[in-house]
Amino acid sequence: MLKEREVLAVLPAKDIARARDFYRDVLGLDPAETLDDENLVYRCGNGTSFLLYQTDNAGTAKNTQLSWETDNLEREMEELRGRGVVFEEYDFPGLKTENGIATSTAGRAAWFTDTEGNILSLFQYQRG
Repeated sequence: MLKEREVLAVLPAKDIARARDFYRDVLGLDPAETLDDENLVYRCGNGTSFLLYQTDNAGTAKNTQLSWETDNLEREMEELRGRGVVFEEYDFPGLKTENGIATSTAGRAAWFTDTEGNILSLFQYQRG
């Protein structure tokens, strides 16, 4: 059944070449597979992966679409800022960031967008 299957996150891109450059040059990721000119598969830690595909619908979601777990949020943010990433600042009921970081009982998170308008995040669990 599904609980035994791998999950593949899916991210849209209006311009797959521009997105590929961002994921390579800014995030340090190269596609593990090129399915065709409009579909790229990226592999990350522990067997996780995501598909980046070309579509005109990119950038329309207003929610987090992909998140990477980290054990050192500030270090990851510093490295990404050095590569030009700008972290979002939010001030909503129940969600307020300070220097790009929101803290909750579950942990701490920071959000940024890619060149296609997808909302991505880093998350550090509060364990213990």
